[in-house]
Amino acid sequence: MKFILASQSPRRKEILKKINLNFKIINSNIDESVVKLTTPYEYPVKLAEMKADSISKKNPNYTVIGADTIVSINDQILNKPCNFEEAKMMLNLLSNKTHEVITGVSLKNESLDINENFYDVSFVSFYQLTDEQINYYISHYKPFDKAGSYAIQDYAGLFIKNINGSYDNIVGFPVSKFYQIIKKYF
Repeated sequence: MKFILASQSPRRKEILKKINLNFKIINSNIDESVVKLTTPYEYPVKLAEMKADSISKKNPNYTVIGADTIVSINDQILNKPCNFEEAKMMLNLLSNKTHEVITGVSLKNESLDINENFYDVSFVSFYQLTDEQINYYISHYKPFDKAGSYAIQDYAGLFIKNINGSYDNIVGFPVSKFYQIIKKYF
């Protein structure tokens, strides 16, 4: 079976390599701003579906994997921060609270008539963060390409009090749930 990952995310690439999946990468280049913010569970699935659709139409014999990850706290969606101030606001919002990391995944294969969309959610609790910790993290790790302004696999791992759910989902792709779903097709 042939797969395409419709993402340039180095984290998704590494996670899929762990399961020896043979795939190539084609960036979808979709305009994410056209998706209206809906519920935190619907939004990343819609984005993932747009990514998979855009690549699947041109590659009908491949199973295309689209994915998108967001952070949500109190039904507020936190995407990637635009600047230092926005990153600081997000990390302050997450400090000493539990939030959700939600990854939407879409699988499309035109020739095999596969059209599967799902999401996975992990709950992450942060310790109380100081301004010094937040400023250091943003200055040294530049989390501007990370939903919620942090990456659990780097220095921000020190912020984590508790995880309930898939670690790989928090990094950016729910590989175990993905594997359970693709088993029924291949």
